[in-house]
Amino acid sequence: MRRKLLTLAAFAAGSAMLLSGCAPSAPAGTGADSSDSADDVTLKVWSWRTEDIEKYNSIFDVYEKENPGVTVEFEAFQNTEYNQILTTGLAGSDGPDIPMVRAYGQLQPNIVAGQLEPIDGKVDGLDEIAPSVIAGAVGKEDGKTYAVPLATQTLQMFYNKDIFKENDLEVPTTWKEFVAVNETLLANDVTPIALGAKDDWILPIFADIIGSGRYGGSEFEKKVLDGSATFEDPDYVASLQLVEDMKKYMTPDVVGVSYTDSQIQFTSGQAAQFPGGSFEIATFSTQAPDMNIGSYQVPLPPKAVAEAPVTPAYADGNFAINSKSPNKEAAFKLLNWFATPEFGQLVADDLNQFSAVPGVEYSDKVMAEAWDNYEKSKAPYLLLVNFRYGEPLGTAVLGQQVQKMLLGEQDAAGAASTLQTGISQWFTPTK
Repeated sequence: MRRKLLTLAAFAAGSAMLLSGCAPSAPAGTGADSSDSADDVTLKVWSWRTEDIEKYNSIFDVYEKENPGVTVEFEAFQNTEYNQILTTGLAGSDGPDIPMVRAYGQLQPNIVAGQLEPIDGKVDGLDEIAPSVIAGAVGKEDGKTYAVPLATQTLQMFYNKDIFKENDLEVPTTWKEFVAVNETLLANDVTPIALGAKDDWILPIFADIIGSGRYGGSEFEKKVLDGSATFEDPDYVASLQLVEDMKKYMTPDVVGVSYTDSQIQFTSGQAAQFPGGSFEIATFSTQAPDMNIGSYQVPLPPKAVAEAPVTPAYADGNFAINSKSPNKEAAFKLLNWFATPEFGQLVADDLNQFSAVPGVEYSDKVMAEAWDNYEKSKAPYLLLVNFRYGEPLGTAVLGQQVQKMLLGEQDAAGAASTLQTGISQWFTPTK
């Protein structure tokens, strides 16, 4: 079945209309729920995943075959422009029936604006999704659920198994072994760690991969939320110091290396390791299908608060219902399907993502290994999960501060202090 795909050319032609808020009005007779009673219905689904257009089309083919009369029209917009386009679309009359929406703090503006339909009691299976994941789809003020979570992203260290073998290296299980691995690679003229520090959004991810176990992961989360600890806590400062300690294992001009360049460093074999999210797996498999990739949890450093290595994670992406959709009955039916194991398995198999739906099996070896590590010992990606509900965003502040650390313009204590000052402008502890 043919669907409308938003290409860059189509976006260029229509962006002025979208961004000016002058989207075409809906055809006459399409008031709220009017098309629910029709034999045929077209559901517009919007996303920022331009790289997954064909995969989503394949997934929705499955749904259409099971639901004759339903056409799912999938449109994908550029990630960097999506938030503004979605806000404009939801404010007008020609937006999507089902938008992919952000999680946690970045979801709240759409909720506050009344643009999304609450789904509590209308979607089966939500209580089966992990509380930490469903939290990314819940309104901060009213506690209502507004979306079905799509995926869980885990953060870990990826490594090139062939490079490890060529250098007689094993996956490190202690911090001493971790340092030894990096020293050996450095001595053998192999860049130990690929990091795109020019793009500061990746730096808080790196900080948590290296340091979450040092500051205490979930236990520290509880303390900082209830006010019994702050980001100036010595354990958190020590975790940031680890980031600076790792600088010697990166490209000398690491702050000049873009995120895309760091991916190429890894997939081309120029670097042995890549600290990143599970969202990288699909990219790596496309860029280097023959590459022998593994992943591991970074071992605990000296004086770590956690008792075992951890894998930080967060919910990524949700599917919601536009409160102005004229097709709410059909939209709720599709949203219910998003919460089923059938859809969850398609997310795993076709999108190479960790589904938010429990009970999904991962046949891909790289995914299975990363998921097993996560299941052993979980932790939140702290700044994204809890500190993006106000301005400045915690991730934005720390990203800029880590850049300065790598440039020699800031130390760990100063970075932690700046982070605490930034989030204190809007964050109030629960106590």
